[in-house]
Amino acid sequence: MRALGFGAAGAVGSVAVVVGLGVVMDAGVASATAGPGESVAEVVPGSGVATHYDSVDGGNCSLVGPPDDHLDVALSHVEYATADSCGGYLDVVGPQGSVRVLITNQCPECPLHHLDLSKTAFARIAPLEDGRVPVSYTLVRDPPVAQPIAVRVKTGSSRWWMQVQAIDHGNPIAAFELQTGTGWRSLVHTEDNFWMAENPGPGDGPYTVRITDIYGQSVTIDDVAMAPDQVQRTSARLYGPGSGSGSAPPPAPTPTAPPATEPPTTTTVSAAAAPTTSTTVASTQPATSAEPQREPGEQEAAVAPGGSDGGGVGTSTMLLAAGTFTLAAGAAYVLRRRGPGTPAAAGGEPRGQPPISAAQRAPSPAE
Repeated sequence: MRALGFGAAGAVGSVAVVVGLGVVMDAGVASATAGPGESVAEVVPGSGVATHYDSVDGGNCSLVGPPDDHLDVALSHVEYATADSCGGYLDVVGPQGSVRVLITNQCPECPLHHLDLSKTAFARIAPLEDGRVPVSYTLVRDPPVAQPIAVRVKTGSSRWWMQVQAIDHGNPIAAFELQTGTGWRSLVHTEDNFWMAENPGPGDGPYTVRITDIYGQSVTIDDVAMAPDQVQRTSARLYGPGSGSGSAPPPAPTPTAPPATEPPTTTTVSAAAAPTTSTTVASTQPATSAEPQREPGEQEAAVAPGGSDGGGVGTSTMLLAAGTFTLAAGAAYVLRRRGPGTPAAAGGEPRGQPPISAAQRAPSPAE
């Protein structure tokens, strides 16, 4: 049985028989039993008072946030119990109207039959400046819900420990079960409105879960992923059009930062760091002390392309070294032809002097 009617003094107004549910009544709160050892406190119709507060988040029920319409309520500690009514709905009637509110929070200091409404909800039944007004309220069975059930795994969950919750289920949940290799395992409801699997943990997903509400209506959801803090919207509903089992879609991929575009790497080799290779050419001929002469502008042309004033080693420096080596080789050749001490210029003849006749040439050893 489930007690359905309590007045302000806690008198029983009516009793209904619900298949599969037991009832324990204590100070105006019914405790429905969904199975062996499984009990859940149920909010029963009552009369009391309502106040209002700033509702800005998902409350003690740990929902993703307040409802879009900001019509929600915090229950007294007694009626909240172990988050047993989280996600359910109340119809509240006040002096100037009525409003339907989602149960998202608890009011620890509120006595039994004291509702703490969001300001938006309170304004539907009385002026905000009234602050405190008499109300009556009842738990709504099978309220219309805009979306199918969603499942969310708590941050920090793993194959060793997991907490999971349902969202947009409409009726309060009496049992949340996890399918195992040997049957269905009941999870433990926590005060922050998650259902916990530990000792042992849930293992590797994906998982199949079964949700049962306080009226005995059940739905099975397949393919629940180990995707902490992602809202996995399913196609399942506990009641109404389209009710029945469903599956969770594949979880969204974890966002990753785009690869950084690195600028081209430029390597600068300084003169101090660059190793210097010295090549020594041995000659059987006596060395000359005369340095090959250059036309004005030749040395400038050799140095200018490197853009260096003496600090670096560049292409122009290597070209200049190569040219010097070539000139030296040419000078050595000419010396072999001319004999020691004869200055050489480009073309093999001294600059500014007439050509030397064949008779004047010193015979070389080869001749």
